[in-house]
Formats: sequence, structure tokens, C-alpha cells
Amino acid sequence: MKRYGSVIGLGPDAIAEYKRLHADVWPGVLKMISACHIRNYSIFLKEPENLLFSYFEYHGSDFEADMKRMADDPETQRWWDVCMPLQRPLDTRAEGEWWANMEEVFHHD
Repeated sequence: MKRYGSVIGLGPDAIAEYKRLHADVWPGVLKMISACHIRNYSIFLKEPENLLFSYFEYHGSDFEADMKRMADDPETQRWWDVCMPLQRPLDTRAEGEWWANMEEVFHHD
């Protein structure tokens, strides 16, 4: 199992809509997240900076293949089409990232 954390901005006018969408995530999207071996997935919002922090645990054996499977899923693509315009990627993110990956510097079970 590997843990992942990432961060992205959220437009100030998008907070209510983002919360509404994530209060009722489409069942097909949730099913795909689970099918791609993602567990314990959470998104946190920090206001007034309007930063979203994502955390999940990956329990599979081929992260790249599972992320491609998710990205190729038509329902997930439609979900992203709704959510991505609300998000504000960080200028400091690495090339190819939408959500900026974060380094884990501490963990305690």
C-alpha cells in the first residue's frame, strides 16, 4: 500500500458547487475509484486560501495502469469535465500534473 497526497486550488465562486458535487458523487465514478485499487480517499478544503487537499491509499500493483484505466473511463471523464473547470491548478505543479503531488514527510499509525 502506498499513500498519496496532492493539492489544487479552487475558485472562490466554485466552493458551493464543488461541495454539492462531492456530497453526491456519481456511483460509476465511485465504482471506478474502487476498481482502480484506491481506498481511504478523502478531499479536504482549506478556506480562505481555497486549497483542496486530496489523500488516498493505493492497494494495487500497477499504479500507472490503474490511473490510465480511470482516465479512459467515459463516466470518469464526464465527472472531470464537470469538476475541472472549478479547480485552479498551482503554478508550481510539475509538468503533466493537474493536482500537484505532495511529498509525505511524516506518518504515524
